[in-house]
Amino acid sequence: MVNKDFFQALDELENEKKINKEQFIETLEIALASAYKKMYGQAKSALVKLIPEKNTIKIYSYKTVVENVEDPDKQISTEDALKINKTYKVGDTIVQEETTKNFGRIAAQTAQQVVMQKLKELERQIAVSELSEKEDELLTTAVKRIDNGTIYVTIAGTHTEGVLLQSDQIPGEKFKMGDRIKVYVKKIKDSFKGPQIQVSRSNIGFIRKLFELEIPEVQNGDVLIKNIARDAGVRSKVSVYTENSQIDPLGTCVGNRGVRINTISGELNGEKIDLIVYTDDILEYIARALSPAKILSVETNESLKASRVVVPDDQLSLAIGKSGQNVRLASRLTGWKIDIKSESDVMKSDKITDLQAPDYELTEIKDEPETDFTNFEDIS
Repeated sequence: MVNKDFFQALDELENEKKINKEQFIETLEIALASAYKKMYGQAKSALVKLIPEKNTIKIYSYKTVVENVEDPDKQISTEDALKINKTYKVGDTIVQEETTKNFGRIAAQTAQQVVMQKLKELERQIAVSELSEKEDELLTTAVKRIDNGTIYVTIAGTHTEGVLLQSDQIPGEKFKMGDRIKVYVKKIKDSFKGPQIQVSRSNIGFIRKLFELEIPEVQNGDVLIKNIARDAGVRSKVSVYTENSQIDPLGTCVGNRGVRINTISGELNGEKIDLIVYTDDILEYIARALSPAKILSVETNESLKASRVVVPDDQLSLAIGKSGQNVRLASRLTGWKIDIKSESDVMKSDKITDLQAPDYELTEIKDEPETDFTNFEDIS
């Protein structure tokens, strides 16, 4: 059933597909034992051993010596056992080698099917293990094909495609076959069809990795990214900070004449990026998060984790943003609910009516350096 070529094929599988030979042999032994039982009865006890050193296979059946046989497939009488060897006694196990020629074509096919199934499982496990190292990484890929809006990209060093769903694409982007694009590896998913690499360009992880790629100080940890809020293809807010007093986190990310931030924005199909300097002072942080709008005051309610922001009348639409985008992103960035009121609306009321609570704090927001509250386009 097996020969020298078969065992050489096992060596090739180990070298080419990185499948452990010992593990494969163990799988094959189980498969052949299953085939043997199928041929001679499920109750029959059998053991299969592959011996690569001799390029051969051994099949053994074994029975327990008993005084009274109740299960002929697993037991043998003392009388019959003594005919084989006079030293046998009750409780001993008699092992007899079976000839492989007794395996028929059906048994061989059954074993082959089981082996191939296990082989695929091993290949998938190995592939998933190798690909898992790429998770949360930024990769440069090539567009392989496009099917109903879903883009499939080649991942260098693997035999697996990356899948870029429409929901993971930046709105408005258009690609064609052969285009080289950067993607963020969002998740490695194991399915019945094999491992699948889910990649994204709309995930906030994509922006984080671009910052690490383009800004050495972010990559080495001198400048840290606190949080990111994103409306893919339109606008993102990124809060940054540093514990090094000698480093300006905002200027570092912007780069000379805006070259660093503009490079990142270009990779994002022109997406605007608001850089915010993080601070532990939540009042100040909320005010900064609403950049590029000018803020008069912020009041917060810790129990509701809600805030109300007062802005000059001419800054109201800017603070809210188109379709509420600016305030929505600021809320995501800070983790606080934000209600924006114009100065004239507040002046009409003598007291707060929409966020009444005993633990409000009210602070006046002092003027900050222009870069703290402006979009990178204004800085450059």
